[in-house]
Amino acid sequence: MKNLLKISMIVFIAIGITSCSDDDDNNPNPPTNTIADFVASNDDYSSLEAALDKAGLTATLAGQGDFTVFAPNNAAFAAFLTANGFASLDDVPTDLLKNVLLNHVLSGKVMAADLSTGYINSLATEASSGENLSMYVNTTSGVKLNGISTVTTADVAVDNGVIHAVNSVIGLPTVVTFATADPTFTTLVAALTRYDQPDYVAVLSTPAGTSPAPFTVFAPTNDAFVALLAELGASGLNDIDGPVLTAALNTHVIAGANVRAEDLVNGTVSTLGDDLVIDAGNATITDPNGRVSNIIVVNVQAANGVVHVIDKVLLPQL
Repeated sequence: MKNLLKISMIVFIAIGITSCSDDDDNNPNPPTNTIADFVASNDDYSSLEAALDKAGLTATLAGQGDFTVFAPNNAAFAAFLTANGFASLDDVPTDLLKNVLLNHVLSGKVMAADLSTGYINSLATEASSGENLSMYVNTTSGVKLNGISTVTTADVAVDNGVIHAVNSVIGLPTVVTFATADPTFTTLVAALTRYDQPDYVAVLSTPAGTSPAPFTVFAPTNDAFVALLAELGASGLNDIDGPVLTAALNTHVIAGANVRAEDLVNGTVSTLGDDLVIDAGNATITDPNGRVSNIIVVNVQAANGVVHVIDKVLLPQL
């Protein structure tokens, strides 16, 4: 009898375990931990959750595929709304909100260790071309994005990618954003912001869809400015006369066009300062003085224009 009871108990337990296993296998809605699930389950991301819902992106971040999301918390959203003159998320135009949110998302799963200093592309887009916006990553000390947002917690694994918490909303970048975020352009920024120059920061921050945006900017590196000063026999930027510097800076900007590298053609183009000659095949620009600059980095895409990096400062006919 005791043996019979033992056998009966073993069979009962075995049936129970099998039944539970079958229930798990047949569950049509097994628990998930997607990006959308993680955001919804964390009180500090309630603003991000509301923003994703309003922009129609919740289903995307709950779906298949791998994404990398830089997630701003509630304090970051509050600061973003205040800085941009919005009383609440309801006041942010939906199209704008969607593009700002997409500027926090990368395609694929990118761990913090996979990031290096340089440019990557977010899923946000530029209006006139539909091209993905660039994002400048600086890994010199931690991870900083576009010079404004720092990763505070990295590598939060979820079912459909990875989340990195950030302390600021990453707004849509202007061409000025990249000039100030990328240390390659510190001398260019110093020239643009010199006391006797026009308000280049305000002009080049003009939002997309508002004249004179979009812009195509040929941005000289720090080394390009060092070579220019040597060429001119100058000891520093302050040795260059104000009107001459203005004319030179204007020669690096095309207004009213987002001209990407693939759209450059051989011939003459007009800038705000003077005409330049483009050799698209050799990726060079010749200024009115016969000086040739190489285009060394292309298609750094901002929301209000595109930047191409060059290795020589262009000069107008002086």
